Amino acid sequence: MIIWLASYPKNGNTWLRSLISAYYYTKDGIFLGDNHLKNVQQFPVKKYLESFDYDLAIPGDTSRFWVLAQEKINEERTIKFFKTHNALVKLGKNDFTNQANSLGAVYIVRDPRNVLDSMSRHFQIDHNKALDVMQNKKNFIYDFKKKKDFSDYQFISSWELNYQSWKNNNLLPIKFLKYEDLLSETFSVFKEIIEFIDKLTNNKNGFNREKAKNAVRTTSFENLKKIEEKNGFGESIISRGEKKKIPFFHLGPKNNWQKNFDKEFVEKLNNIFENNLNELGYK
Repeated sequence: MIIWLASYPKNGNTWLRSLISAYYYTKDGIFLGDNHLKNVQQFPVKKYLESFDYDLAIPGDTSRFWVLAQEKINEERTIKFFKTHNALVKLGKNDFTNQANSLGAVYIVRDPRNVLDSMSRHFQIDHNKALDVMQNKKNFIYDFKKKKDFSDYQFISSWELNYQSWKNNNLLPIKFLKYEDLLSETFSVFKEIIEFIDKLTNNKNGFNREKAKNAVRTTSFENLKKIEEKNGFGESIISRGEKKKIPFFHLGPKNNWQKNFDKEFVEKLNNIFENNLNELGYK
């Protein structure tokens, strides 16, 4: 059965995956980079859809086989974690997942004003374009390096609808958390995540405090940045201009929307996201 680690892009999913990988896929909780992170694969991606007959040139055609692909994954009868940026919605008549294939999900959300700046840098677009992307209810992402191949299509919708589709769903149990809470109270929030997962999986081993402490320590932003500088990081992308890899771990917790935007743009963002900021407790 699948447990989803879900989020809109640039909301903290990689950190969440690193913590989960360190705790559940090592003996001591010490995170060593890509070799551990690969234990939490992404879905949907081409590798899980290769046995199905879809038109790779049509965006979203793979959605017809998302649930079938998950059934195939679950033939191994083991608990698997999967990262996804997909909204928990139907695409046409096609469900993203169902109760037969999924145990539950951990969803991480982040202040949209900081998400915007991170997206701007990561996707090499200006702030206004990033804002347009975050508001686009029909938005999707895919591996843009593969021309006319939408096998890795993920329907992410807008930032707002993405988090609301998971937070307010009636399909799966959800552990909904804010990036900022995980940042300020890392150990205690991570403990809550582990307890949520262990309850889903009926794991009776109990919380391993020392292992969790090691996971928290070795997945700190500073350590993740050092790992990337030394060994590289598989999810970093190539800049369009200089053809060099853009560091994946750039500002992290130091990303502060109050310093990134002028007053006029801040007011614009606050007006657009007012309801969300109030709902999520952002000031």
